[in-house]
Amino acid sequence: MFSLNFSLNFVLMSSLFLIKVSHQETVLAKYVKVELNSGDLMPLIGLGTSRLNEQELVRNSLDFALASGYRLIDSAAVYRNEELIGKALKELLPKYNLTRKDVFITTKLAPYDQGETAYMALERSLKNLNTDYVDLYLIHSPRVVGVNLSDSQISQRRDQSWQQLVRAKKNGLTKNIGVSNYDIEHLSELLKNDHAVKPAVNQVKWNPHYHQDDLLRFCQKEGILLQAYSSLGGTGDKDLLNDEEIKKIASKLGKSPAQVLLRWAFQENIAVIPKARSKEHLEQNIDLNFIIPEADMKILNSINRIPLP
Repeated sequence: MFSLNFSLNFVLMSSLFLIKVSHQETVLAKYVKVELNSGDLMPLIGLGTSRLNEQELVRNSLDFALASGYRLIDSAAVYRNEELIGKALKELLPKYNLTRKDVFITTKLAPYDQGETAYMALERSLKNLNTDYVDLYLIHSPRVVGVNLSDSQISQRRDQSWQQLVRAKKNGLTKNIGVSNYDIEHLSELLKNDHAVKPAVNQVKWNPHYHQDDLLRFCQKEGILLQAYSSLGGTGDKDLLNDEEIKKIASKLGKSPAQVLLRWAFQENIAVIPKARSKEHLEQNIDLNFIIPEADMKILNSINRIPLP
């Protein structure tokens, strides 16, 4: 069983990011928060909501999630569920004696809104979510969709988007801003002209079969938190969960393959937002109170399927 007994503001893990606990008490993994480069604290574990786009499904998933201890909800304009999430939270927060400030809400700028319209896109998302602000607003992709542009024009659109996100942060529409699916080239471009605000988070695909270690090192060097999606392989992809090495480690530890995959990222100081619909899986995914031994961490790090350069 993994538990932590530390005093206030003790650094829980050694990395560029301070992972803080409160008071002298046993702290479960689901309550661990990471300090972003803005100084704000973000839960290291959250709920992904991609493909949750029916009211009853969203409501039940959030109900189970809040009951299990999830305090981060990740959405996006392209998921088409912001309004459903807003309605569900309006009902469910009082049920658990929570207020808006008790939950960390992330949403994302759609690729078709890249450019000068990014500010208006965030205003639209806030209206859908029924909130005055989000805790984190991400550019969902470095791509631009819906128009035929040259590479230089796409680069200009990304810069315009970032300027609008900086403006939104200054005006209180979002507490933090970041990016998603950015590689080192995109991040380097942004950091050369970040308009005085560095991205707080880069949300990317990340699991033992797919991890770009050079990207992680770059983000750590720049003080950007890496947040993983597809930690369990992604919708319809069972390769990870059926990987024999992962199943062996899970069996040895008395955990599920999903728990091992999430704990692997957690021990690397990488935030996770696994998707789940059932109460059982939601509870399982946030129950990460164990340690993967170093030898097994090395095995998990060695099964990367991205070819070496």
